[in-house]
Amino acid sequence: MSRPFHGARPVRRSRLAAPLLAIATTFGFGSTAALSADLAVKAPPEPTYQWAGCYVGGNIGAGASGSNFGSTVDPGSYLGAGDAATVSGSGGGSYNAYGLVGGGQAGCNWQHGTLVLGLEGDFDTFHSNPNFNNNTNTLASGAAFSVAQSLTTNFLATVRPRIGIAADRNFAYITAGAAFTSVSYTETYSDTNPAPGPGAGSASASKALVGWSAGAGWEYALADHWTVRAEYLIAGFPTTNALGAITAPGGANTLHGSADLLVQLVRAGVNFKF
Repeated sequence: MSRPFHGARPVRRSRLAAPLLAIATTFGFGSTAALSADLAVKAPPEPTYQWAGCYVGGNIGAGASGSNFGSTVDPGSYLGAGDAATVSGSGGGSYNAYGLVGGGQAGCNWQHGTLVLGLEGDFDTFHSNPNFNNNTNTLASGAAFSVAQSLTTNFLATVRPRIGIAADRNFAYITAGAAFTSVSYTETYSDTNPAPGPGAGSASASKALVGWSAGAGWEYALADHWTVRAEYLIAGFPTTNALGAITAPGGANTLHGSADLLVQLVRAGVNFKF
């Protein structure tokens, strides 16, 4: 005889169901939170500043220039060998001058990773005038004589490759290349020799010079298009030679003069990057 049907049998929950559900919910929530935190930690960093591109800017600073002056008087019909040697030895020495610099620069950079390569040209006004005046010596006759030398330049220009390492908005670099300037050089001589003098003369030359330059600097990006910098630069130029004569009623002597030029600059600048 069949058992009477009394409807659907109620589903009994296991006593473990509630705890398991709670554990699963907690585990799932914890995993989601951990995953979110992990993704937040491993999110890609913000892009670093890119130094590639071209720029123009200006600079201002201070400069020091030094010259080694040389002088030679050949024995002649006015000054004999002894007096010529005395004047030659009194006409040389090393002297410095100081002044302000200011100008502009332009260049382009190429970047590969943290390595930055660039090419820059600049032009600065720089009035420099190393000079000296020696009027303390005397000739064999007892007459006093004076020798003065000066070298003047009014600008400095360079064209230089740059190479350096970028660290986001910081860029440290070294640089070396060619330097350009124009100089005016003069040596003068005069004495109080009563007979067969007095004697006087000069040697002078004006030249455009090509030399070398080298230095180092640091640049910082204030914004996407604006950077500031500090830079040290040294430039050296070849010797300028001049030929002249010392003349007097009693005769003449050939006068040789020479001067080299070494310039050091410390500059601060600002650039606009395209």
